[in-house]
Amino acid sequence: MDVLIKLITEFAVTFLHTITDVIPIAAIIFGFQFFVIRKKIPNLKRVLMGFFYVVLGLALFLQGLEDALFPIGKMMATQLTDYHFILHSPEDLQPGVEIHWSKYYWVYIFAFTIGFSTTIAEPSLLAVAIKANEVSGGSIGIWGLRIAVAIGVAFGISLGSWRIITGLPLHWFIITGYIIVVIQTLYSPKMIIPLAYDSGGVTTSTVTVPIVAALGIGLATNVPGRSPLLDGFGLIAFASLFPIISVLAYAQLSEWYTKRKDTTAVAE
Repeated sequence: MDVLIKLITEFAVTFLHTITDVIPIAAIIFGFQFFVIRKKIPNLKRVLMGFFYVVLGLALFLQGLEDALFPIGKMMATQLTDYHFILHSPEDLQPGVEIHWSKYYWVYIFAFTIGFSTTIAEPSLLAVAIKANEVSGGSIGIWGLRIAVAIGVAFGISLGSWRIITGLPLHWFIITGYIIVVIQTLYSPKMIIPLAYDSGGVTTSTVTVPIVAALGIGLATNVPGRSPLLDGFGLIAFASLFPIISVLAYAQLSEWYTKRKDTTAVAE
């Protein structure tokens, strides 16, 4: 009974905080509608009910983050970096000597799989993929785009996890990544470039960010010699950057394959 009361109390606080966050948005929308456009809102009851559903959904989502996603990410990082899990015996670790980064291979595998799966489940990416498919007349496949983005996120989070474990500077990876993006942009099909850049943004949304942030902070907390503040953040930057590279690469490979197929058909 006490657990239920505590849960209801926590949700009530989260719900009130969500209302205060949504009120400024509602005030701007209704203010422009009534004082700038000067027209009544059609189906006002339906709109108000929609706002209530939004507030309720956000409150439930935020409560779920605190009770499930954040703890899961932190728990997995703690378990995968535990000495008893990495080494056959804690005595194998010599005093003053760090564990070699190759011993953390299960961390990289988990980072890749969780990055791929959360991106596939990302609602914002699905919305962008559907719209891209509609606007392009079907030339951009929904699943093709989603998988290309998911591979980029998965690789980026794995590389970011390796960076945390090795302690290498973050800016080395970000600068190199954007140099690659600029070079790819020069040689990619023009119609895919804006979509590729947007794909990097929609990945850092409701499902991916909580787990990735918790994973990064958890790794930096449990790996010896790492600072949660200096090393724990930055995984989300990898999750934003590498989808751009993977989508541009997907477009370049598709264009090359199409040209090769046309050339083969002409030759025959």
